[in-house]
Amino acid sequence: MAARSTAVEQIAFRYRAADSATGVTRDTAKRVAAQLGVDETQAIHLALRNLAVKLLPQYASDEGPITAGQIRQIKKRVPQGRVRSVRSSLFAHEPV
Repeated sequence: MAARSTAVEQIAFRYRAADSATGVTRDTAKRVAAQLGVDETQAIHLALRNLAVKLLPQYASDEGPITAGQIRQIKKRVPQGRVRSVRSSLFAHEPV
């Protein structure tokens, strides 16, 4: 019978010799962890999570740009005056 493994994949993590734009020293990681009240591993997870939220989409992709017909329908339903208009730039970078 094979042993069941519950181990999670891991990677090697190496601190930098000096703080830079691409890495930190262990001393800096310890100071960040202490400031947050967590251990170093949790501080690394928090930093990666913050980057994920900042850089990666947090929602499922939609069906892409709206069509000219959809824009016409929106304009029909939204009162059109001097100031009000459909902001096409919210949906696509193409002129309507």
